[in-house]
Amino acid sequence: MTTMAAPLPYHVADTWAETGDTRSIELTPAAGALAPFSPGQFAMIYAFGVGEVPISASALRGRQGGLVHTVRAVGAVSTALCRLRPGAGVGLSGPYGTGWDLDSAVGHDVLVIAGGIGLAPLRPVVHAVLDRPDIYGRLTVLVGARTPADLIYRDEIESWRGPARVAVTVDRPGPGWRGEVGVVTTLLDRLDLRPERTRALVCGPEVMTRHTARSLLARDLVPQSVQVSLERNMRCATGHCGHCQLGPLLLCRDGPVVGYDRVAHLLLVREL
Repeated sequence: MTTMAAPLPYHVADTWAETGDTRSIELTPAAGALAPFSPGQFAMIYAFGVGEVPISASALRGRQGGLVHTVRAVGAVSTALCRLRPGAGVGLSGPYGTGWDLDSAVGHDVLVIAGGIGLAPLRPVVHAVLDRPDIYGRLTVLVGARTPADLIYRDEIESWRGPARVAVTVDRPGPGWRGEVGVVTTLLDRLDLRPERTRALVCGPEVMTRHTARSLLARDLVPQSVQVSLERNMRCATGHCGHCQLGPLLLCRDGPVVGYDRVAHLLLVREL
C-alpha cells in the first residue's frame, strides 16, 4: 500500500511574479533531493504552520537548477507560498501521479492546448519538445486566458514563436491588446492539423478541457491521441482519502494526466 512520504526540507532559491496573483517559486533541496519529476507530475508542498497543497511542476530545472512550481494565490496555503521569499523553507514530497506520455508522441506532431494556469503543467512538455526537435514533429502551442493580465509566462511564450507555432487568445481584451479574442477552441477551429500524426495534450478548467477534447475529435483526432490533465480536491496524494475521485479513478493516483479515451464518458456526467 502506497503512503505519502514525509516531506523533505527545500529552500526557496528564487521567486518571481507571473501575474498579479500568481508567482513562480524555484525550490532547491536543503538536504536530500526528491526523485526526478516527469512533466505533468505534482508535488505536495507544505507551508510551515499553514498546511500543504498539491502543485504540478512548471519547470523541471529552473534558473538555479531547482524545481519550479507556479502558484496562484486562491487559498490560505497557496497565499502563504506566494508570500515566500528567497531563503524561506518549505516541505516537499513527491513526485505524485501520472505525467504526460511523451513516449507516445515521439515521431508525431505535438499540440499543446492550455487554459489559464493550466499552462503550468504543460510548460515542461514544451521545454522537452523544443529540446528534442530531432525526435518530435511540429510543435503547436495554443494558449487561452481570461484577460491579458492573466497570461502567465508572457515573455517565454514569445520566445517559443519560430521553433513552434504559437497562438494566444483572451476572453476579455484590455487596452492595447492586439491579439485574438475568444475561447481557446476558436484557435483550434482555424488550425492546420494533421490528425493522423498529431498527439494533443490539454490542461485548463474542466469545462474548457471538455469542449477542447470534443473539438479535437471533431477535427478527426481519435480519443487515444488526446491526453488531458484533470483536477479534483487532492489531499492525501496516494489514493486513500477519496477526495479526488472521478468515477472509478482516483486522480492523485490514476491521474492527473489520463487518456481522453478513459474519461470521455465520465466527463459527460454532471457534478461527478
